[in-house]
Amino acid sequence: MMKICFISLAVLCAWPRVDAAVALVCGMAFSLGVGIPFARTTGSWARRLLQTSVVGLGCGVGIGHVIREGQHSIVYTMVGITLTLLMGAVLGKWLRVESRTSQLISFGTAICGGSAIAAMAPVIKAQSEEVAVSLVTVFTLNSVALIVFPFIGHLCALSPGAFGLWSALAIHDTSSVVGAASSFGPVALATATTVKLTRALWIMPCVLGYALVRKSDQRVKVPLFIIGFIGAAGLRSLLPEYVGAFDGVAWVARRLLVVTLFLIGAGVSRETLKKVGLRPMVQGVTLWVIVSSATLAAVWYHVIGD
Repeated sequence: MMKICFISLAVLCAWPRVDAAVALVCGMAFSLGVGIPFARTTGSWARRLLQTSVVGLGCGVGIGHVIREGQHSIVYTMVGITLTLLMGAVLGKWLRVESRTSQLISFGTAICGGSAIAAMAPVIKAQSEEVAVSLVTVFTLNSVALIVFPFIGHLCALSPGAFGLWSALAIHDTSSVVGAASSFGPVALATATTVKLTRALWIMPCVLGYALVRKSDQRVKVPLFIIGFIGAAGLRSLLPEYVGAFDGVAWVARRLLVVTLFLIGAGVSRETLKKVGLRPMVQGVTLWVIVSSATLAAVWYHVIGD
């Protein structure tokens, strides 16, 4: 019976009237209240659906838009990554968080959440428990961001483009970025997805830099879904006569994303939350609040200045 209810809720999340925040909360409520009926496969399905959704979202934007947004956000991205890593190192040392855990939390906050943590972990030879603590810390804040960011965006009367830029710069994981941005409409979603995936490309040079400094022999893996997103955007620009079909694929991708957020929410278990110690969580929350506030101020100043 529990499995039938779980599958039914997941399918219901594909309904257009169910938004990202509702799907996430439903997943978390089900997991914490009842349990996860497919604990071994939920995480893998969430990753696959997320990557598929991101590629599909590329069908909704042209390659010109991708290039423009990438150029527009490059200064924010470079400055943001550098300052976040420095602040994370200072906070981690001050709070006496274990060095590798501190580095993973900082790197995940600076670039792309779980993807960045997964890429960096083998380079710094992090233990599985350290990776788990970092992921849960970042993931918990992602869940909060999905609900809090749209509220703040409306409170500050941010335009869709400004909100998309802010969410891409300040929220950790791609799933939460596009989930939050989708509540602000297609313009915010297109901006957020493009800027976030452009930001995620910095995983490779940053990890390579760490590997060279530490003389690590670990290979850096290219996130294939980012290449897929760029390829889909390129196809839309090359085949303008099929723009209706591309828009249809992008719409399906947005609904798949909401289903993905339900599965991600279902991955929050009581056991997982217990793994996070107080110090790593304080580091993650403090760093995230500083980054979110600073980027909001920068985006606000840019909008007012224009």
